[in-house]
Amino acid sequence: MFRVLSVICLILVSAVGAFCAVCCSVPDNGNTAAKDNTLTPEEISSGWKLLFDGKTLNGWGCTEPNSKGWVVDNGAIHYNKQGGGYLYTKERFGDFELKIDFMVDHGTNSGIFFRWDKLSDPVQTGIEMQVLDSAGKKRPGKHDCGAIYDVLEPSENAMKPALEWNPVVIRCRGPYIQITMNGKRIIAMNLDKYTEPHKNLDGTRNKFATAYKDMPREGHIGLQAHGGKVWYKNIKIRKL
Repeated sequence: MFRVLSVICLILVSAVGAFCAVCCSVPDNGNTAAKDNTLTPEEISSGWKLLFDGKTLNGWGCTEPNSKGWVVDNGAIHYNKQGGGYLYTKERFGDFELKIDFMVDHGTNSGIFFRWDKLSDPVQTGIEMQVLDSAGKKRPGKHDCGAIYDVLEPSENAMKPALEWNPVVIRCRGPYIQITMNGKRIIAMNLDKYTEPHKNLDGTRNKFATAYKDMPREGHIGLQAHGGKVWYKNIKIRKL
């Protein structure tokens, strides 16, 4: 009898162990996050390409070639406050969707430029999404993070605190620009509505000598060095 009971107990223990192994295991559905500076199979099939390989600045130029400020640091493009100059893609883009992650140090001011036409004049011939350490501000303005600089404030402050990564998606198609930060749509604008130089839709003045409807519709992607340390990674683009 004892031997029979022992066999039954062993069978029960084995069955319970197998049940737990099945129920408690985490299934692998292929949903693991992509590594930094790589493309997922879905992105590749959708026409995305990398603008930064995580190791070099191949494909990028600097408005001050002798500057030592832009470096690759631990898989990110990093501006370390040495020298200056804008970094820009040698390729130009018109209608596109851009993904980019950024992180700022405390007090940092930077910017993501797009459709930047003349390399000698990024401010007046390109559109800037402001990158600034302005996390926590309740009512962001036209100079805070996520704004189309000096033209349109973000609908909300979606930025994370300094030294945390912020994923951004910038979509440009014809006159329409949309920006999503940390999963929140913060900018939706129609350039064609900006018909006068130096004037925003709310009547305030901006610094641009060209009416925004007449800004270039094609140009470089650029990163601005404007005081403070900043990092960029996972820079991907697809043409629309």
